[in-house]
Amino acid sequence: MIAILDIGKTNKKCFVFDEDYRIVFEKTTQLPETTDEGGDTCEDVNLLRQWVERAVLDILEDERWQIRAVNVTTYGASFVYLDAAGHLLTPLYNYLKPFPENLKKQFSDTYGGEAKIARETASPVLGNLNSGLQLYALKHLKPLVFNQIKYALHLPQYISYLMHSVLHESGGDSKPPRDHARTPNQSGGDFKSPPDYADHAVSEITSIGCHTMLWDFQNNDYHEWVKMEGMTEKFPPLVSANVVSYPEQRPGIHCGAGLHDSSAALIPYLACFDEPFVLISTGTWCISLNPFNQEPLTAEELEKDCLCYMTYEGKPVKAARYFGGNEHEKCIIGLARQFNKPLDYYKTVAYNEGLIAGFRNESAIRSSDVYPFEDYETAYHFVVAKIFKDQYHSTKLVLTKTTQRIFVDGGFSKNEIYMTLLAKAFPKLEVCAAEVAQATALGAAIAMHARWNEKPLPQNLISLKKSKG
Repeated sequence: MIAILDIGKTNKKCFVFDEDYRIVFEKTTQLPETTDEGGDTCEDVNLLRQWVERAVLDILEDERWQIRAVNVTTYGASFVYLDAAGHLLTPLYNYLKPFPENLKKQFSDTYGGEAKIARETASPVLGNLNSGLQLYALKHLKPLVFNQIKYALHLPQYISYLMHSVLHESGGDSKPPRDHARTPNQSGGDFKSPPDYADHAVSEITSIGCHTMLWDFQNNDYHEWVKMEGMTEKFPPLVSANVVSYPEQRPGIHCGAGLHDSSAALIPYLACFDEPFVLISTGTWCISLNPFNQEPLTAEELEKDCLCYMTYEGKPVKAARYFGGNEHEKCIIGLARQFNKPLDYYKTVAYNEGLIAGFRNESAIRSSDVYPFEDYETAYHFVVAKIFKDQYHSTKLVLTKTTQRIFVDGGFSKNEIYMTLLAKAFPKLEVCAAEVAQATALGAAIAMHARWNEKPLPQNLISLKKSKG
């Protein structure tokens, strides 16, 4: 069996999967936020650390589970800074904090302009969402803290670091040799094997390569600006996510390096489907991911919020982001207030072609705080048509001539209006609502399959429902 921690900004989940990838244990927790020294809300990293340690110990001590591996997937764009003794140096800053304009200009002037760096690192200019810029800001605003940094760890790798410590401290006396398996990257080279450090701090490619402005996608290395700023010495050795190691005192239990959640959610689809597809992962963000499109990003695509993610094997994934789930959430609150309906009333609204026909003209689809319709059903069709218009243009940015299918997972996969519009918009493609039980956690488990599971991958990991246009 394998234990997985799946850490989102709101929900912290722990799972146990059996060898058939059935969830045999699941527990969800929400932790209160705190504030940083500037008064901005952020994750309480000390509370998170305590939750991780307790969750791992509870699973290991439960006699029902024979755990052979542990791994973690978390949200990205978040750094944890540790000193040489492993102590936290700063809060876990929120990536939504405004980025200082003077530093933004300084960075741009020093390194040849934002457009150049954005193109080379496949990262739209997003301020603190470019986690490399968080480290840049720390160096220039708090040099004394920067100089104390032994390791700058993205959040998945910090949690892996913690899990390794728990396994080490809670185990027996035997010390098997560490597993130094190597995984080739896309250029034919090798990521480094896990280090011989007692703390097992590592960097990992799905975190380093995800809109961080750290990774040069053309040269397959840290970008030159990262080296010139002396930041690479703050990063532990870079490993692939399926490179794992034994903690010294827990014989037989593999510990994974951790995964960025968007890359983890893609793994079940790559494991189950060979033909070219696009996955629209819908939540607060609606992200169209095409792992079969590895063309370099253009300046126009970057301006339209395209970026590249990385698979856990180090291959680029062209993606386009749209804040569709957030837009939907704001709209249904307004609709509920205007029409005096429950907040989830939209779930009862079925697709009506007659209502949609009135919104065919894009010029008729405009944002509004008060919807000029007499009933909720018409207004909700208007909302989804407006959201879908932007979703269509976003998804088109990553499609290729070879694309055969579009999969949709997350909240919009259950939305009949959205799915019907998608199928009508792409009549030559097979459009399917996909249902995967806990896709990010499942992906983190599959990434380590060979290390803990002797059975072949099941064929029924993903259920599909084809949508008709």
